[in-house]
Amino acid sequence: MSTATAQHPLFDPAAFRLTDGVSHVCAGGEPAWLLRHDDALRQYGIDKGIGMPGRPRMEAQVERARALLAPMWGCTTEDIGFVSSVADGVAMVADSLDWRDGDEVVVDAHEYPSVVMPFGLRRTPKLALRVATGMEPGRLEALVGPRTRVIGVSAVSYLTGEKYDLASLREAADRVGALVVVDFTQLAGNQPVPAGLADFGFSACYKWLLGMTGVAVAYWNRARQPDWAPPTGGWHSLAPVPRPDYVAGTALRADALRFTRGNPAHGPVYVLAGALEYLAGHDPEETTRHISALSADLLDRLAEADIAVTTPRDPARHAANVCIDSPHAQAWTDSLYRQGIYAWNGHGRIRFSFHGYNSTRDVERIATAMRQLRRA
Repeated sequence: MSTATAQHPLFDPAAFRLTDGVSHVCAGGEPAWLLRHDDALRQYGIDKGIGMPGRPRMEAQVERARALLAPMWGCTTEDIGFVSSVADGVAMVADSLDWRDGDEVVVDAHEYPSVVMPFGLRRTPKLALRVATGMEPGRLEALVGPRTRVIGVSAVSYLTGEKYDLASLREAADRVGALVVVDFTQLAGNQPVPAGLADFGFSACYKWLLGMTGVAVAYWNRARQPDWAPPTGGWHSLAPVPRPDYVAGTALRADALRFTRGNPAHGPVYVLAGALEYLAGHDPEETTRHISALSADLLDRLAEADIAVTTPRDPARHAANVCIDSPHAQAWTDSLYRQGIYAWNGHGRIRFSFHGYNSTRDVERIATAMRQLRRA
């Protein structure tokens, strides 16, 4: 069994809306709600209701969130923008490229649809999807060729819990001049985000970042892609001027807020800024160690019980998720829920996802319950 354990929660469970006796282990789907968000939404309502003086307050929350995200992503504030969802952000990148017949996009069979479909549904020209299968390291790199324009990948698979080697994918892309577009959703908030390895990166905010739906992070690697521009825009993505002059011409914002065509989702941004402030109050390395220890502990316990998982046990190849494929996934998840273990189900797999409010006690409960379900 793993010697690295987290006997006590790192985060104070009292800071969250958690039910006593419940093991909340579905941060990869919907984590527990931070109680401070109640005040954040109330403040948004106050600021919205006071007229013009409220707008600068709203924009201040946008800048606050960007400033808190930058050190987590190892980039500058100007590299961070916002979109409504990962799918919308990836679609903006896909729409901005000058595609040619025969262009290829490399993805994994386990990839999240938001990364694949903005490319897969294109009609003019129709792009070729090169789809890697299996679980062997290097399988995506093996498909990269002279017609590859984009490697689309999640930093961590939502389906299997596998963590991909982004540095290796970056090298493969650079050999043929391809872009690397990364969904960091299943990594951001539980491990450092190596944003610099991507040309463009996105993340939902309602998982380990402890925010809510309605806003997603959009990262633009301006050092690698200095001339990138979206194919469409709106009032917010334009460079600030007193009035746009459509005759003389308009310019886009110089930073990643050019991703944000209209108003940012201010309510969710208020919540996100508060969540990021809460996360920043904890040593990020300690948060990573805590969550990684819980994942490794559960992987070890399930292996001892001879329960097969799809998540690699190699610490370099997994993050905060532990996934089990099973035709009984729905029934087992329902049974776990009745026992006070909140796991996540879908696509024929059970997923356990840890955060800072979890501890070894949660791992023990999961392992005991899964042994009983397997015997039954």
